Amino acid sequence: MPSSYSTDIVIFGGGVAGLWLLNRLTAEGYQAILLERDRLGGGQSINSQGIIHGGLKFALHGAISGASRAIADMPRRWRDCIEGNGEIDLSACRMLSPHFLLWSGAGLGAGMKAFLGSKAIAGKTEPAAPDEIPAILRGRGAVYRLPDFVLDCSSLIEALSAPHRGRIHLIGLHESVDAAKRIEFRTTANSRELIVYTTDEPLTVKARRHIFCAGEGNERLIEQAGLLLPRCQTRPLKMVSVSGVSLPPMFMHVLGEGLSATPRLTITSHTDATGAPVWYLGGELAESGTRCADAAQIDAAKRQLADLFPEVCLNELRWRCLDINRAEPASPGSRRPDNAHISAEQDIIVAWPTKLTLAPALADLVMQSLRDDGITPGVGPNPDRTEGSALPPGSSASLENAPELLASGLPGPPPLARPFWN
Repeated sequence: MPSSYSTDIVIFGGGVAGLWLLNRLTAEGYQAILLERDRLGGGQSINSQGIIHGGLKFALHGAISGASRAIADMPRRWRDCIEGNGEIDLSACRMLSPHFLLWSGAGLGAGMKAFLGSKAIAGKTEPAAPDEIPAILRGRGAVYRLPDFVLDCSSLIEALSAPHRGRIHLIGLHESVDAAKRIEFRTTANSRELIVYTTDEPLTVKARRHIFCAGEGNERLIEQAGLLLPRCQTRPLKMVSVSGVSLPPMFMHVLGEGLSATPRLTITSHTDATGAPVWYLGGELAESGTRCADAAQIDAAKRQLADLFPEVCLNELRWRCLDINRAEPASPGSRRPDNAHISAEQDIIVAWPTKLTLAPALADLVMQSLRDDGITPGVGPNPDRTEGSALPPGSSASLENAPELLASGLPGPPPLARPFWN
């Protein structure tokens, strides 16, 4: 096994953002590897509701926020990829619903909020067609169709990772290696080296850029690399899943009567391992319930569903809670970031998409940072290569035809994460 290995880029974190970035980098000729310590897509990615949205939920007061502007073009970019015409190929990804609904509820306040929100994003919403409205909502307030859609997160993770399994490596689970030493950064006079403690012997990985894209795990990586900045913040959620044969398909924001810009409830439909329908519940319910015990949060969800959907039988359903920490760059007053964010220091880029839908925007920021710093494709994976040496002309494209170049001594890829309700 080689004792050292060189590449253009090392990505830390195998969620949707890291995997999207891996696809973009390799498509543009960079040699890159991705390191993941657990399961691909674990954490925020697999626990997302899978909504690719264009910002209406951030414009419910009638004003276009920074978040609305940043996110407005995301559905089009994702659709292009799913249709096989975009910056990366997601044609293998399964779409759960081609549209998303916004239900105003029966109250005047909620209906007005929906109206103002739709005007704020220049008419990108419109009343839902009769056949798009679930039967249990018909005649009960206004229902809008949004330009948003919902993806199956499991198939998204698989579609992003499948073409690059030879570039993705599982680190940090070998029981004989001390947890604090599974990776280590060493700073030399001219560069920073990554030491990976594999099952055999330490491997030195030399890269022109290290990209931290590990969500909540970025905080640990920042500490290990000896960076003073940036700092992380988390915004918790307490999600609820409910499964049972009585649940009809539902992909919808439910607006409340108050002044909050957060929907009262956000519902997406999925299927568990037995084939039973699952409603996955977010929105204000998940944000306000973070200090509740599971039983109290489930009681709150039951009350909301009974109030909103009296026709649906809630007996003999399976209820579960999941605590999630959304990881973001720290901001004054813990303000929600408007857009994807990166912070570059020397040879490290710390990256947060902040939302699933902004993964393409995060990749844009990273690619621009590389171009600004003159980091162009050139150093490919090769055991014992001297840092800074280049591959022969044309060899950046040789990876697909010569998988033996990936014999880096790193472990193979990790398994895929699965939804918590399975």
